[in-house]
Amino acid sequence: MESVVLYPIPARGHLISAVELAKLILTQNPSLIINIILTNPPIKLGPTAPFVAAVSAAIPSIKFHYLPTVPVDPDSYPSHRAILFDHYHLVNPHFRQVLRSLSGDFTLRCLVIDFFCFPALHIASELNIPTYYFFTSGASCLALFLHLPTIYENTTQSFKDLENTFVDLPFMPPVPLSCMPESTLVRGTPECLHIINCAAHLKKAAGIIVNTFESLEPKAVKALSNGNYILDHRIPPVYLIGPLTITIDQSTGDSTTMECLTWLDTKPSRSVVFVCFGSMGLLSKQQLRELGLGLERSYHRFLWVVRNPPSDTQIKDPMAQPDPDLNSLLPDGFLDRTRDRGLVVKSWAPQVAVLSHESVGGFVTHCGWNSVLESICAGVPMIGWPLYAEQKINKVLLMKELEVALPMNESDGGRLVSSAELEERVRELMDDSEKCKSLRKRVVAKRDEAMAALSQQDGSSRVALAKLVESWYNI
Repeated sequence: MESVVLYPIPARGHLISAVELAKLILTQNPSLIINIILTNPPIKLGPTAPFVAAVSAAIPSIKFHYLPTVPVDPDSYPSHRAILFDHYHLVNPHFRQVLRSLSGDFTLRCLVIDFFCFPALHIASELNIPTYYFFTSGASCLALFLHLPTIYENTTQSFKDLENTFVDLPFMPPVPLSCMPESTLVRGTPECLHIINCAAHLKKAAGIIVNTFESLEPKAVKALSNGNYILDHRIPPVYLIGPLTITIDQSTGDSTTMECLTWLDTKPSRSVVFVCFGSMGLLSKQQLRELGLGLERSYHRFLWVVRNPPSDTQIKDPMAQPDPDLNSLLPDGFLDRTRDRGLVVKSWAPQVAVLSHESVGGFVTHCGWNSVLESICAGVPMIGWPLYAEQKINKVLLMKELEVALPMNESDGGRLVSSAELEERVRELMDDSEKCKSLRKRVVAKRDEAMAALSQQDGSSRVALAKLVESWYNI
């Protein structure tokens, strides 16, 4: 039997995208078996077992394999990112063993790895297995990351100290170097060097699969396909096969899902702003209070997902937190005063279902790429409030290139969004000004383009998928 092996990091957003990629591949070649290899990092990246169980039960052609845990001392690392990045070096012996075992049971057409999993490249090379990257952000971010090693070489200061120095490339608006992923901001750290290494290894793959579609980022698409050269370096073929968003929800019918959807059913069309910062986005207690006051004073309906603020423990383990105590975190009397027009849920909400609901008219988001695509596919305009990873880069794209989002402006040296700013932005988005009517019109147009890219046989993403699968048989 033939198989494709996927090797994502087990963070929820990356895993969901990998599973959606597996499902898409099976629509092109149903006879394949998709083997997904997962690690057990020494830090929690969010609960994934229910999702894995749901996928395994629904799609027998997708099989999961867990690598053994490699013990480490978390106190010997400066951050959870450093732990995670070192983890993918430490698990390589186990990865080699599982990949060799699978190559004995199947004809392996290729290995598809996450951006962060570059240590697996040389193992696949040893076993003569072609390796592709699955880049879970957009084409603009990919093109920028392909430049990242050169940018690093041509600077001597830490990126965090270069807020007035811009990356000015022809395929996207200028981006301050201080907006690069936080792992890269301090020069020479293990986290920084790992990301630079990840970016440098992109060009060594047989191809790069990207979760986007041609008409969403046409300038970046042109840069990536223009003779397949960037900075005089040949880059692998790029396959734009998105938008991939979750279609299996393991929590359908649970109490939180029912509470959210039942509440939304009672609200007028496009009257609710949804506030959610992804599976790992955390705000300080002061910021939660400012956010609450801003929502209250906007006088608009809202559905808000609240998580506990970060603690000292979460520096090493970002998901180690119980459900929040809303009364202690939110402004005094907030829940009572907003009871008729707001719903606050703890830790998690069914984001795709919420965004797709007729009552939702806006989305305050951390600009994670999965959330961006889910909002675009639902035709919902955004307010961009990036927190970590490549989200500040995404915000620039959403605001200045795609024009489907409003900015959330920070004060206090970039550490706080005031209640007044939050109130103003929500009103600007939800009051249906001429500016926001144009914003909404553009995001609805992108929604239609997204549907066409994947739903039609001659859609750009369907064509790219066919070329991708064909390439596995021509190497």
